[in-house]
Amino acid sequence: MIDPVDAKLINDGEHSDPFSVLGLHEVDGKFVVRAFVPGASKIEVLDAKTNRKIMSLTPAENAPDVFVGQAARRKKAFAYVLRITKDGHSWVAGDPYRYGPVLGEMDEYLIGEGAHLNLWKVLGAHVMTHEGTLGTHFAVWAPNAKRVAVVGDFNGWDGRRNPMRKRGQTGVWEIFVPNIGEGEPYKYELHDASGHLLPQKADPFGFGAEHPPKTASVVRTLEGHKWSDKKWMTKREALHRIDQPISVYEVHLGSWRRVPDDGNRPLSYQEHAEQLVAYAKDMGFTHIELMPVSEYPFDGSWGYQPVGLYAPTIRHGTLEEFRAFVEACHAADLGVILDWVPGHFPEDQHGLGKFDGTPLYEHQDRREGFHPDWNTLVYNYGRREVSNYLVANGLYWLKEHHIDGLRVDAVASMLYRDYSRKDGEWVPNKDGGRENLEAIAFLQRTNTVAYGEMPGIMTIAEESTAFPGVSGPADQGGLGFGYKWNMGWMNDTLSYMSEDPIHRKYHHHKMTFGLHYAFSENFILPISHDEVVHGKGSMIEKMPGDGLEKFANLRAYYGFMWGHPGKKLLFMGCEFAQGVEWNHDASLDWHLIENDLHGGMQRLVRDLNTLYRSTPGLHQLDCKPEGFEWIEDGAADESILAWVRHGTKDAPPVLVVGNFTPVERQGRRIGVPQAGHWIERLNTDAAIYGGGDRGNMGSADSEQIAASGRAHSISLTLPPLSTLFFELKKDE
Repeated sequence: MIDPVDAKLINDGEHSDPFSVLGLHEVDGKFVVRAFVPGASKIEVLDAKTNRKIMSLTPAENAPDVFVGQAARRKKAFAYVLRITKDGHSWVAGDPYRYGPVLGEMDEYLIGEGAHLNLWKVLGAHVMTHEGTLGTHFAVWAPNAKRVAVVGDFNGWDGRRNPMRKRGQTGVWEIFVPNIGEGEPYKYELHDASGHLLPQKADPFGFGAEHPPKTASVVRTLEGHKWSDKKWMTKREALHRIDQPISVYEVHLGSWRRVPDDGNRPLSYQEHAEQLVAYAKDMGFTHIELMPVSEYPFDGSWGYQPVGLYAPTIRHGTLEEFRAFVEACHAADLGVILDWVPGHFPEDQHGLGKFDGTPLYEHQDRREGFHPDWNTLVYNYGRREVSNYLVANGLYWLKEHHIDGLRVDAVASMLYRDYSRKDGEWVPNKDGGRENLEAIAFLQRTNTVAYGEMPGIMTIAEESTAFPGVSGPADQGGLGFGYKWNMGWMNDTLSYMSEDPIHRKYHHHKMTFGLHYAFSENFILPISHDEVVHGKGSMIEKMPGDGLEKFANLRAYYGFMWGHPGKKLLFMGCEFAQGVEWNHDASLDWHLIENDLHGGMQRLVRDLNTLYRSTPGLHQLDCKPEGFEWIEDGAADESILAWVRHGTKDAPPVLVVGNFTPVERQGRRIGVPQAGHWIERLNTDAAIYGGGDRGNMGSADSEQIAASGRAHSISLTLPPLSTLFFELKKDE
């Protein structure tokens, strides 16, 4: 009833096609059942519907854990379960080897072509009813493995128990395991092409994971959630246009706020849904951007070295609780942006590195497949299955979790083969150049697919070079992103602000240079976590002067930022001038807002967001040159900058004036584009922000006195280290 060679290979866990041996088979016109249950003393086959005994199985001669039996009276295939006795205990279990395949031919074809846009729906672990039985279907891509098995508590983590079925030429292995479901930990055990046992691997498509430092994947169902955010999903496309105000609050969920009374733990998704959402809404932000939440093993990577791209990190709760957080954001009219990391992945043994014993997801040549900056591996974007894995992952977050935007990390490192590499440490492209043509094609496809499949979302590039067309259409040679972080603006302006005001006149160009290219892309102005880590200090620490001057400088800078063309992004804690550099292991210093200066900074950011969102002139033409007009860009000796922001034809112009010296300028004439009554909408020196309350009594009337190259001007008091906003009053 069983070939002795097959029996021994099954017993030793080395059979490459276990489905050809185990389960129900017709042999010489009779039905034979074979099962492998290590340690069992007795196995009986029962009818799956009636639980009546059909037959008993007996151990094979040379493989005592392999049991076989013949159903002499059965004329056709039948559904059955096994009653197993071991150590005096008996239980009934399903047999994975009596079930047929789950994957269809079209799935196989699309996987082979690298064109399966719903790839996560067929690979990974899925709770389902298959052939009348509830269980979990496991499927994993490992084309160069000799054998793959799924292991977990359900089989004692014994890789011999549930080896999988290989499907055709796609390199996909699958198995349906009855009677297991939500919450079950599991991994894959693989043998390489030579039969050598590899370290157990987490599921590349796992939707859940164990709490670190444990590394197993966990079965999580994607079905059954009833979304209640239709109102938001319907209107978000209009809110993401370049003529809309977008102000992003960047957050690290592990350290935004902690619970000292409970071991200083971070907040859960549910607690964030209550506290973070209410705070971000009150502060006037339009979006929350989460630093990576895809599962990652090392806290110190902040999520930028992910292993489980499809699993919301368990650090804050389950997949379902993460979805509830997203819904809470949408209910509060807040969009959710995820930091997405398709640029690199760590070499942790349970991860993607040499997944089936070969460089499957990464390049074989370390000159192409290793990042010296981060000691991580680089995806092989030119391999269609790998590109499909990543493109589908972006869609997964957008579709399954209603994410509103993806901010793609480290794009520059993807675009150039010589990024942070010395001569001889990188491989040129097929044309001999330094551009990574495969990565460029991958990014273009990702953006094209994302916008095509999920209208209303936005994608954002963190790209630090002058690569052309990052936010240009992919069909015209651009990368196809919706927005790009303006890293040059950030570097230049922070460098200027760190100068002692007496020296700023020699660096005036750093505040004006950004306008030479401000409209070449759809820019977001980022003050991100990268500016307050690795010894860079906090934002307030970057500012020169004594305590009061530091705060005045930072208030003036935020005013400059909110008045400057481009969408806004601010990292958590910067809104109230966190005193020290960000620490991912500790809460923000929320007690500081009880201090007038820190609390004043918080009020300023709230008011800047309110002003920005309610004033068409400050956002309608954010990404178009006709929305900006210099009034004074050459007053270097005074360190004064003045410009006008324009909206569409019905929007009144907004004058922004910055004084970046600690000298008050009284009676300073500033030209205006139109005569009329100019209302002071915001003054960063106001007392409620911690300033000296010097200003212009709320408004200024223009006079027909030429200044700044204009026929009309207003006479202003410019407080030291301040930025002021004036809006032309509309005619009644």
